[in-house]
Amino acid sequence: MTRKERYTFILDYFRTNVGEVSTELMFGSAFQLLCATLLSAQCTDKRINAITPALFAKFPDAKTMAKADVDDVFELVKSVSYPNSKANHLVEMARMLVNNYGGEIPSDPNELVKLPGVGRKTANVLQAVWFGKPTLAVDTHVYRVSHRLGLVPNEANTPRKVEDYLMKNIPLNEVSSAHHWILLHGRYICKSMRPLCEKCPFDTFCPKNLENSKLSNK
Repeated sequence: MTRKERYTFILDYFRTNVGEVSTELMFGSAFQLLCATLLSAQCTDKRINAITPALFAKFPDAKTMAKADVDDVFELVKSVSYPNSKANHLVEMARMLVNNYGGEIPSDPNELVKLPGVGRKTANVLQAVWFGKPTLAVDTHVYRVSHRLGLVPNEANTPRKVEDYLMKNIPLNEVSSAHHWILLHGRYICKSMRPLCEKCPFDTFCPKNLENSKLSNK
């Protein structure tokens, strides 16, 4: 099966059987989505959704969080990965939003990545989910599944290279959905350590037995 045929089959399957999807993070505003996405780095959405209701109840917007003591934020996020740095980033990010952007989230990705703790992946999530722009955030799930299913060549060995390759091969109007399709497939089926190959609709043509397939434990 050629790579083009893989894209056609996989996207057709998701389009027919999954349909429109979005992030599993819970949020009520662009600021809250930004906070949740920042917190979700190397942490599960389930864990983030467990702690953000209390965080957002106390600090619902940039103006309130900008006035927060980092220690108070830390107490609310201490169960996530890297809580010290994330608590600092949240407060610093909120202060920069207030001081430089009037407390509003900038829609320009070049401005978003200036915010403390915000990288390209987080900026792309905001672009896709909140602003409705055709951007594709490459997290560990998207990176892994893209390689495992042969959607990208081995030479696409960085998140940015994977992003660029996927963007060239996915219809622009489906880029945001495709991000979530691939991500959720990696989260629930094509897991890192113990992929559920028996439940995978793509197992018959998965290149996991090929050299350098990047499918671990197989």
